[in-house]
Amino acid sequence: MTWFDDVFEIKKPVIGMCHLQALPGDSSYDKNGSIKKIVDLARADLEALQEGGVDGVLISNEFSLPYLTKTQPITAITMARVIGELAESIKIPFGVNVLWDATASIDLAVATGAKFVREIFTGVYASDFGMWNTNVGEVARHRIAVSGEDVRLLFNIVPEAASYLGGRTIEEITKSTVFNCQPDGLCVSGLTAGSATDSTVLSKVKQNAGSTPVVVNTGVNAETARELLSIADAAIVGTYFKFDGVFENPTDKERVARLMQEVRQLRATL
Repeated sequence: MTWFDDVFEIKKPVIGMCHLQALPGDSSYDKNGSIKKIVDLARADLEALQEGGVDGVLISNEFSLPYLTKTQPITAITMARVIGELAESIKIPFGVNVLWDATASIDLAVATGAKFVREIFTGVYASDFGMWNTNVGEVARHRIAVSGEDVRLLFNIVPEAASYLGGRTIEEITKSTVFNCQPDGLCVSGLTAGSATDSTVLSKVKQNAGSTPVVVNTGVNAETARELLSIADAAIVGTYFKFDGVFENPTDKERVARLMQEVRQLRATL
């Protein structure tokens, strides 16, 4: 039994991504639009995910490209407003991710009642967004300071668009992260959102994670769901759920239902 069982009440949960449009302060924010438009688009995606049968949802500022590793206050503030307006419509467990700011993600989770966050909490990386350093001890203490002890932390230990600088194997990273940081889950990703996650890397993480749940974070689709979820304990899915599998498109309820049918068939064999 893990916290996944308590929160999602089902084996191999699938968490659908609700990607928010560019927010005020972002490079591609639509100044001719409005916050209402962001809320309306997010609501449509949320409804498609829930009607399609996902087990949870992760709300993130996915279209805030290029990302900051220390976000501006307006980002989490706007996300809090969006989530507040969606709150009555959210019928399944949800998490949040303020890309890529661990402290802001925890703050947003505490403010909105999110069950979990996904972030880069540990390690040093060379990334498309510059040198990416972390301070997991500081973040852990911040979570306590803002009364976020119940917020579960999903550590992305193979982050997109970045390369680990420590010179260690993924097996070593997994073991030391579990020992030193006590993560609530480990996420394994491909190069970018929607990119395939290497099943060999995923297996190595799972084999060395002990009782810590392992999440396949990118590249899951109706054709790969069974293989990847036979290894991982959960999946986070975004791009595949979009119309035509295109990152920028709205969420397609039929694609959600198609993948969830595959997952239900896998669960029946467990």
